[in-house]
Amino acid sequence: QVMLVESGGGLVQPGGSLRLSCTASHFTLDYYAIGWFRQAPGKEREGVSCISSSDGSTYYADSVKGRFTISRDNAKNTVYLQMNSLEPEDPGVYLCATGCDDSEYAIWGQGTQVTVSS
Repeated sequence: QVMLVESGGGLVQPGGSLRLSCTASHFTLDYYAIGWFRQAPGKEREGVSCISSSDGSTYYADSVKGRFTISRDNAKNTVYLQMNSLEPEDPGVYLCATGCDDSEYAIWGQGTQVTVSS
Protein backbone atom coordinates (compact mmCIF):
# COMPACT_ATOMS: atom_id res chain seq x y z
CA GLN A 1 0.00 0.00 0.00
CA VAL A 2 1.48 3.35 -1.01
CA MET A 3 1.56 5.83 1.82
CA LEU A 4 3.33 8.79 3.36
CA VAL A 5 4.37 8.76 6.98
CA GLU A 6 5.08 11.92 8.93
CA SER A 7 7.15 12.11 12.09
CA GLY A 8 8.96 14.64 14.24
CA GLY A 9 6.10 16.54 15.79
CA GLY A 10 5.91 17.34 19.46
CA LEU A 11 5.70 20.01 22.11
CA VAL A 12 8.07 22.93 21.88
CA GLN A 13 8.35 26.31 23.54
CA PRO A 14 7.85 29.51 21.55
CA GLY A 15 11.04 30.24 19.69
CA GLY A 16 11.97 26.58 19.56
CA SER A 17 12.59 24.29 16.61
CA LEU A 18 11.34 21.02 15.23
CA ARG A 19 12.20 19.01 12.15
CA LEU A 20 9.39 17.09 10.52
CA SER A 21 9.98 14.16 8.20
CA CYS A 22 7.74 12.80 5.46
CA THR A 23 8.78 9.35 4.25
CA ALA A 24 7.25 7.47 1.36
CA SER A 25 6.40 3.81 1.64
CA HIS A 26 6.04 1.51 -1.37
CA PHE A 27 6.66 4.25 -3.92
CA THR A 28 9.43 6.63 -4.91
CA LEU A 29 9.23 10.29 -3.99
CA ASP A 30 11.65 11.34 -6.73
CA TYR A 31 8.94 12.03 -9.27
CA TYR A 32 6.63 14.02 -7.02
CA ALA A 33 6.46 17.54 -5.74
CA ILE A 34 5.76 17.25 -2.02
CA GLY A 35 3.77 19.71 0.01
CA TRP A 36 3.42 20.33 3.73
CA PHE A 37 0.05 21.45 5.02
CA ARG A 38 -1.24 22.23 8.48
CA GLN A 39 -4.65 21.87 10.04
CA ALA A 40 -5.27 23.97 13.12
CA PRO A 41 -8.43 23.62 15.24
CA GLY A 42 -11.24 25.71 13.83
CA LYS A 43 -9.28 26.72 10.76
CA GLU A 44 -9.12 25.54 7.19
CA ARG A 45 -6.19 23.41 6.15
CA GLU A 46 -3.49 25.61 4.66
CA GLY A 47 -0.46 24.98 2.52
CA VAL A 48 2.75 25.74 4.37
CA SER A 49 5.51 24.78 1.97
CA CYS A 50 6.22 22.76 -1.13
CA ILE A 51 9.24 21.46 -3.00
CA SER A 52 9.33 20.52 -6.66
CA SER A 53 10.42 17.17 -8.03
CA SER A 54 12.58 18.54 -10.81
CA ASP A 55 14.78 21.46 -9.82
CA GLY A 56 14.14 21.58 -6.10
CA SER A 57 12.41 24.91 -6.26
CA THR A 58 10.48 25.76 -3.13
CA TYR A 59 7.41 27.62 -2.02
CA TYR A 60 6.58 29.03 1.41
CA ALA A 61 3.47 30.61 2.82
CA ASP A 62 4.09 34.19 3.92
CA SER A 63 3.43 33.24 7.52
CA VAL A 64 6.43 30.87 7.63
CA LYS A 65 8.83 32.49 5.17
CA GLY A 66 12.25 32.94 6.71
CA ARG A 67 11.50 30.51 9.54
CA PHE A 68 10.74 27.20 7.82
CA THR A 69 12.93 25.35 5.33
CA ILE A 70 11.80 22.47 3.16
CA SER A 71 14.29 20.01 1.70
CA ARG A 72 14.35 16.55 0.22
CA ASP A 73 16.67 13.57 0.32
CA ASN A 74 15.66 11.29 -2.51
CA ALA A 75 18.14 8.63 -1.41
CA LYS A 76 16.17 8.35 1.83
CA ASN A 77 12.82 8.80 0.09
CA THR A 78 12.12 11.59 2.55
CA VAL A 79 11.15 15.27 2.57
CA TYR A 80 11.91 17.40 5.60
CA LEU A 81 10.43 20.56 7.06
CA GLN A 82 12.79 22.38 9.39
CA MET A 83 10.77 24.72 11.55
CA ASN A 84 12.62 27.39 13.51
CA SER A 85 11.41 30.28 15.66
CA LEU A 86 8.10 28.55 16.23
CA GLU A 87 5.28 30.87 17.18
CA PRO A 88 1.99 30.38 19.01
CA GLU A 89 0.25 30.62 15.61
CA ASP A 90 2.11 27.57 14.25
CA PRO A 91 0.47 24.65 16.11
CA GLY A 92 -1.66 22.10 14.36
CA VAL A 93 -1.53 18.77 12.65
CA TYR A 94 1.10 18.88 9.94
CA LEU A 95 0.49 16.65 6.94
CA CYS A 96 2.50 15.97 3.84
CA ALA A 97 1.07 15.09 0.47
CA THR A 98 2.11 14.49 -3.09
CA GLY A 99 1.82 17.73 -5.03
CA CYS A 100 1.56 21.32 -3.91
CA ASP A 101 -2.21 21.60 -4.09
CA ASP A 102 -4.71 20.53 -1.48
CA SER A 103 -6.10 17.75 -3.61
CA GLU A 104 -8.27 14.78 -2.78
CA TYR A 105 -6.37 12.88 -5.44
CA ALA A 106 -3.03 13.26 -3.69
CA ILE A 107 -1.41 10.69 -1.46
CA TRP A 108 -1.66 12.02 2.10
CA GLY A 109 0.04 11.08 5.32
CA GLN A 110 -1.78 10.75 8.60
CA GLY A 111 -0.20 13.86 10.10
CA THR A 112 1.98 14.72 13.06
CA GLN A 113 0.95 17.05 15.88
CA VAL A 114 2.91 20.22 16.59
CA THR A 115 2.21 22.09 19.82
CA VAL A 116 3.82 25.39 20.76
CA SER A 117 3.42 26.30 24.39
CA SER A 118 5.42 27.67 27.27
